[in-house]
Amino acid sequence: MTDLLQAHDAALERLKALHPTLIDLSLDRVRRLLEDLGRPQDRLAPVIHVAGTNGKGSTVAYLRAIAEAAGLRVHVLTSPHLVRFAERIRLAGALIEDQALADILARVETANAGRPITFFEITTAAALLAFAETPADLCVVEVGLGGRFDATNVFDAPAVSVITPVDYDHLEFLGPDLARIAGEKAGVIKAGRPVVCARQEPDACAVIADQADRLGAPLLLAGRDFDAYLQSGRLAFQDVSGLLDLPAPSLPGAHQVDNAGVALAAALALADPRVDVAALGAGISGADWPARMQRLTRGPFAERAARRGADLWLDGGHNPHAARALARMVDEMRARDGRPATLIVGLLKRKDAQGVFRAFAGLGVRLIVTGFAAESAAPPEALAASAAVEGLAAETAPSVAAALDLALGALGPAPHVVICGSLYLAGEVLGASPETWPR
Repeated sequence: MTDLLQAHDAALERLKALHPTLIDLSLDRVRRLLEDLGRPQDRLAPVIHVAGTNGKGSTVAYLRAIAEAAGLRVHVLTSPHLVRFAERIRLAGALIEDQALADILARVETANAGRPITFFEITTAAALLAFAETPADLCVVEVGLGGRFDATNVFDAPAVSVITPVDYDHLEFLGPDLARIAGEKAGVIKAGRPVVCARQEPDACAVIADQADRLGAPLLLAGRDFDAYLQSGRLAFQDVSGLLDLPAPSLPGAHQVDNAGVALAAALALADPRVDVAALGAGISGADWPARMQRLTRGPFAERAARRGADLWLDGGHNPHAARALARMVDEMRARDGRPATLIVGLLKRKDAQGVFRAFAGLGVRLIVTGFAAESAAPPEALAASAAVEGLAAETAPSVAAALDLALGALGPAPHVVICGSLYLAGEVLGASPETWPR
């Protein structure tokens, strides 16, 4: 990955060193810092707060695209970044500039005065301060982890809260069962404020509905109060107001139809007259979100694939729910032209590797597992062992470049190649050349 010395790099490293010895899920640290910064969270444009396990980033991308198509200036906070930290903070439509980021980090570092605080907490405070000082019409904020105790959960009255599909992930923080995880996600629901919820498993849905009811928060539930589906190559969206005929979503996969539906429901819940049908359609058909079944056409990896006649895709889904969605897309991809598919998979040690590989069992694809440049990356041999438990034979490669050599070296038709798993792996691929950096 290209390593550029940016003005803010030293500050980011110092902030990482403030990490508490013992992590307790609490809002005390970030609230204390925000108080010292003058409560920037109270000086923002209307906020759409997005929680969930999968689909958060895609839903945020659709919301941003819809709002910008309507002419709104939009601040966006997402995590993690893929290549550069600045990807996390978008000010009125553009990634925060290096000097502005360095300045805002210096201010929050001074205000924090060396007190223990997590990296995510202090950088969230920095983003909210930047948002408060830059004019905008809307803020779209993605939860980092969970919801109830996430550092972003500092809005007393968001314009809309959103909960995307809830599934098993981060069990070490959020709990062992779906109801407990859903309870953490439901922490973003606020008294009297509308909440838009994706389709959920019954246990998760019951917890979310109960929380909305207790807080008097109007609940808009996918499959009950609104729905979205493909019809004749277009997206049909239906709610109590009627039926909208819109262009198909720009992001591939059946699950993206659901994500688009949730984004549409949230955009309509804003009740902003500038968000008209034209903006809804333009946003859904024009959204872009890197490393979510992204077709790579530039950069060194894509060039190598193109020389073989193969197409190359990148997906950062790293839990069983995301893997099941990916498996459906790969199956559809092969069915269209009969060509083989190869998956190159890398995961962090703490992820449910067996659950991910279980989604690929019976798919009939070639599987290559790889390492990548992260201390917590699972060794390829460990991933191969997890795959074997699910009845899958996996080849091993020490790096994504070596894995791609294996994938492209096979005889026969040029394969569909999908690099998937950890977002750290996705960042390594995108970071290989400035021409593939997220913008």
